[in-house]
Amino acid sequence: MAPAPAVDDLLDRADAARAAGRGDDASALYDEAIALARAEDDLELWARAALRAAESQVFGSEPGTVPVHLHQVYDRTTDPTLRARLAAALARSWSYAGEPARARPFGEEAARLAEDSGDPLLLVDCLDAALVTRWGPDELDDRRELALRLGDVAAHVEDPDQRLRAHLWAFQVACEVLDLPAMHRHLRAVERLGADSARARFFGATRRAMLDALRGRLDTLPTLRAIAEDAVAEAGLADGWMVIAGMDGFSAWMRGDADTCTAVATVVEEFAIDEGLPGVHTEAALIWLGAGRPDRAAPLLAAVTGPALADLARDVNWLQTMQLALEVALAVGDTDTVAQVAELLGPYAGRAVLNAGAVMFHGVTDDTLSRAYDVLGEADDARTCRERALRTYQRIGASWWHDRLAATSGPASSAGTAWTLAPQAGGTWLVGAEGRTAAVPATRGLAHLHELLRRPGIDVAALDLAGGTSGSVDAGDLGPVLDDQARTAYKRRLDELEAEIAEAEDWSDAGRLALLRDERDALLTELVAATGLAGRRRVVGSSQERARVTVRKAIVSAIDKLEAVDPVLARHLRERVRTGSACRYDPDPDRPVAWTLVGTSPDGHPHAGTTRLTT
Repeated sequence: MAPAPAVDDLLDRADAARAAGRGDDASALYDEAIALARAEDDLELWARAALRAAESQVFGSEPGTVPVHLHQVYDRTTDPTLRARLAAALARSWSYAGEPARARPFGEEAARLAEDSGDPLLLVDCLDAALVTRWGPDELDDRRELALRLGDVAAHVEDPDQRLRAHLWAFQVACEVLDLPAMHRHLRAVERLGADSARARFFGATRRAMLDALRGRLDTLPTLRAIAEDAVAEAGLADGWMVIAGMDGFSAWMRGDADTCTAVATVVEEFAIDEGLPGVHTEAALIWLGAGRPDRAAPLLAAVTGPALADLARDVNWLQTMQLALEVALAVGDTDTVAQVAELLGPYAGRAVLNAGAVMFHGVTDDTLSRAYDVLGEADDARTCRERALRTYQRIGASWWHDRLAATSGPASSAGTAWTLAPQAGGTWLVGAEGRTAAVPATRGLAHLHELLRRPGIDVAALDLAGGTSGSVDAGDLGPVLDDQARTAYKRRLDELEAEIAEAEDWSDAGRLALLRDERDALLTELVAATGLAGRRRVVGSSQERARVTVRKAIVSAIDKLEAVDPVLARHLRERVRTGSACRYDPDPDRPVAWTLVGTSPDGHPHAGTTRLTT
């Protein structure tokens, strides 16, 4: 018979393999530990091995033998505390596997047994499991009630990871109803718990990134991503890599960063196909759109639409899957799917859409439904949903989402739009909508945009835009932009600044707050410049890299300045212009735009005449 130390040694080795990314090795070690514990016929030891194996299940993936092992012990034990812990684990396992109907009875029993036990730590764990089984779009009221109960119990528990669960559920519910004060309050509590918990640091960083992106701030992502990546390794979170990939992919989609979208979409698509996950299919499809590859997005959408989409369980992923499926269908012109999803999503008008656990904000259903009703010729419903969505976005400060929808609003967007972006003599450019143009100072970014607009749908090398075509070569690199010591110092100061900013906000010290935010923005700009795809350090000295950075900064700066002249034009350019090693302006075939590019360049030479593009 195997003694407990032998089983614990196998479990420790399995945890180490999982943390190192060797999932198959970890599964084999967990199975071996369970087999030894079962041979020992020690239910407590057997349960310990099965529960540790359950912690390795990746959210959204097929659970394998995890629920089998848990249920074998669950069936045999008569100890109510052990039975509650096993029921909670079974509830999570089936919920993570997309089987809420199987999960719900276990969640209910876990909560009942834990209430009877009088053990607050056990009750926190079991209420958390019960919440996981009530995560569907039709169970918001249940979530709200259970989250309040969990908060009451966890308020007097010392363990930071248990208190973390309560704040995360309260944050989730607040996000679903778009209660901004509650969102900020609970997120701040999560971040404070990060001083004692790697899990809290991970959740604090990832949810802060979501909230920043909701409000249109993407510059904080590199720092928050680095914090999350460090915390994943320390906490051993099985699905942490998926969360970070989502942060990378969706923020790149919002920025129009085609290179990052391509890299992330490739990984996400592979995972979606291997695991057979409809929700991840739609995530990958949306990110492929961000890469400018509707040809890669359309097949992923087709794989999950039709009867498969209609029969999809209304679980934690359902609203997001529908929202993203509708986004992709609208983008690729799949009117059959637009009609199907609009009918399914219609009863959920007015809802906020978030990735599981509030990892990423995907707008409100009124947004996509308004555009779907436009396509389907239902003008009154389209107008009602659009107006409601715009009011919601304005209320919560979701400027990126507001401007994006506003760019498609009104008769002009369906009938066509006329914009001018033309260089003039004397160092100015004429920009803006027809009849409302304004003169702005010439910048390199405007010249880059002008060149891309003249060559719609064509990749233009950043080196060419930067003027590096004449005999230019990639000259290699000269080492990292920031060394480890500098990065550490920057991150330490950023942590200090967040605390000082929170204090200044509490005291309404506007002068100090402005100075602190300026310092934070300057540090973040440096870190953004030093951070590449997947958190890798960028290097200096490469002509391609210098051109990529220079061109991107110039284009972003130019679009930001256009915001004051014509916010709809700025939104259109953010959505349709891709930057990277190669840059491109992608026309939208459903919305014609008449571009006036005629004028004289800053050096006095005339340009070609008006270009009309379907954008």
